[in-house]
Amino acid sequence: MIRITEHNDWVVYCILGSIFVYIILLSVFQRDANIKDFLMQKMEDSSNLTPTWIIVSIVRCLMVALLLSQFVPVVPKSISEIHIFGRELNKFGFTIITLLGFDVMRNILTFLFYSSIGNGKNLKGLTLMASKFFFLESIAFIILGFILYYYPIDLVRYFYLIICLFIGSFILKNLIYLFHSHPILPEKWYYKFLYICTLQIVPILVLWKFLFY
Repeated sequence: MIRITEHNDWVVYCILGSIFVYIILLSVFQRDANIKDFLMQKMEDSSNLTPTWIIVSIVRCLMVALLLSQFVPVVPKSISEIHIFGRELNKFGFTIITLLGFDVMRNILTFLFYSSIGNGKNLKGLTLMASKFFFLESIAFIILGFILYYYPIDLVRYFYLIICLFIGSFILKNLIYLFHSHPILPEKWYYKFLYICTLQIVPILVLWKFLFY
């Protein structure tokens, strides 16, 4: 297979930057914990939960954008016409801004949902578990991103592989939320069903439609 040489130095910067950020996360915010200590951390021992969750979420969005931007068909005309200092968003910029905006909106709605049904106490468990899961997920995405940009692969098959992994990861995450020993989702079953449908499934479908319309 012949592949045209591309200048992907920015990919290396993104990957190395993400790894460096995770080293700081474990060293500073998690008190020199290793990966095993972080993943095995109990609720009562968790520290700096909010900054940890924010950092992990941003790194995850960056890695997902690294993977998906190669397959996004076009940047919408209404967005590509916006120029800042004579520059316009490329597919990577469009994808990461979309993902970050999507995450911010979903997290705000999640907070409002939990607060409105009186289950705000479960937010800490959700944040801790999401941080751990997204941490592992982003490490997998770092590896997949490196393979995508630096190995001669069939892009069509690789795209289907990535989508299958996304779906499997999504299903696994919600199963963990449902059956974890600590309360993560709302206590009543119909609120659990409502959360998964409206704040997990529907946003993903909207995001897919927006990126791959």
